[in-house]
Amino acid sequence: MKSIYLVSLCILFTILLTSAGIDLVNLFNYSGQSIPTYITKDNTAGNSITDEGATLGRVLFYDKSLSLNNTISCASCHLQSHGFGDSIAQSIGFEGGLTGRHSMRLINARFSNESNFFWDERVPSLEAQTTAPIQDHVEMGFSNTDGNPGIDSLFIKLENIDYYNTLFDLVYGSTVVTEARIQDALAQFIRSIQSFDSPYDVGVSLVNGNINAPFPNFSADENAGKTLYMTPPGGPNGGAGCNRCHQAPEFDIAPNSQNNNVIGVAGTPGGIDLTNTRSPSLRGMFDAEGNQLGPFMHNGALGTLEAVINHYNDIDWNPAINPTLDVRLRGPGGPAVNGQNLNLTQLEKDQLLAFLQTLSGSAIYTDEKFSDPFESNGSLNLDESTEVAEVKVLGRLNVSNVPSVVQNNEVLVVQNDGTISKTNNTVRVSETNDTLFMGSQWIIVPGLSNANQ
Repeated sequence: MKSIYLVSLCILFTILLTSAGIDLVNLFNYSGQSIPTYITKDNTAGNSITDEGATLGRVLFYDKSLSLNNTISCASCHLQSHGFGDSIAQSIGFEGGLTGRHSMRLINARFSNESNFFWDERVPSLEAQTTAPIQDHVEMGFSNTDGNPGIDSLFIKLENIDYYNTLFDLVYGSTVVTEARIQDALAQFIRSIQSFDSPYDVGVSLVNGNINAPFPNFSADENAGKTLYMTPPGGPNGGAGCNRCHQAPEFDIAPNSQNNNVIGVAGTPGGIDLTNTRSPSLRGMFDAEGNQLGPFMHNGALGTLEAVINHYNDIDWNPAINPTLDVRLRGPGGPAVNGQNLNLTQLEKDQLLAFLQTLSGSAIYTDEKFSDPFESNGSLNLDESTEVAEVKVLGRLNVSNVPSVVQNNEVLVVQNDGTISKTNNTVRVSETNDTLFMGSQWIIVPGLSNANQ
């Protein structure tokens, strides 16, 4: 039998060799984030989030190397401080050109029955969406058009970057870069961008999940706004009916929705575009200080939520121009030939706005696990070790099969020089260098001397 010692860390101090960058010893928790039980919609399909995959996705998301001239990253248009959307109507591409649509907020993109992505739903999954901007001739440039190379050139480029060799090997057991691997990692990171610390979530917990009950933590105006949001229009007690398309508690867009009569084209006066039938979650439309994170709509045409509410209050519909207006917006709040007219008072509009603000949390805008891991000079520090001040031996255990004894999702390896490194979530025994294995409470120490017992 192999002689193994159980020891505990009596750490006088632990020096973490980190600043910005990625700590491979202690990966952020992406896969085990708490999701409220009342959140049931999920478009993950077969690409489940792992800490390693989302970590690679985070690096890809913030890396300007994914653009042809190293000037633009995904995060250039999807800003953490702005709900992972953009503060301008049209984002700026790798050569200064403007995107055709407003960059959609990404908060809670996972929690939806709608699996298609982009405003016009032109791709069937988040995975497919992630590499489309990379291959766009305006956005990131690997378009295989106008003399620019295709995405295959990006694979070669990334394979020649040291930190991607480490990260792809960590996730996939190979340094080979493929489009499918990029897509899976980026989608895992984006789906991990979740926010459930809003006043609305507090309210749901206080009423045991009955989202139609008054929330004790809400003001009178916020509860009135919630009622307006949830109540269909029409009749003397009709509401705004927002929930018909943006369904609580996820506040995602209902599948098979049609356009909302915002049919202009960004940057093209007089242009008409009837294909925009998707929207982001309505969560994350305010930052932690209560500032609105507009502009809104696919073309950024509505700068404030007040303008959004006014639009839905009185939809000026011309069926000859827009034959595909969503049927829920054609009435019954007004004559069917003119579109919905809710006749909201100013007080009701203010109450509806107050409720919409309750859907936004605060932690998402500064949470480090969703932040830029790169240094200001563009370098990336991959930290693979920490220093341990003291280890105290507590006892000895004889086992014949160490892997059957230690099962842990966070496996650390203490080398002979005293540093700790992370394995690939698999317990392994080294016969040559007296590797130490650290679980959540113990370190397993093959062949350690009895001197300190």
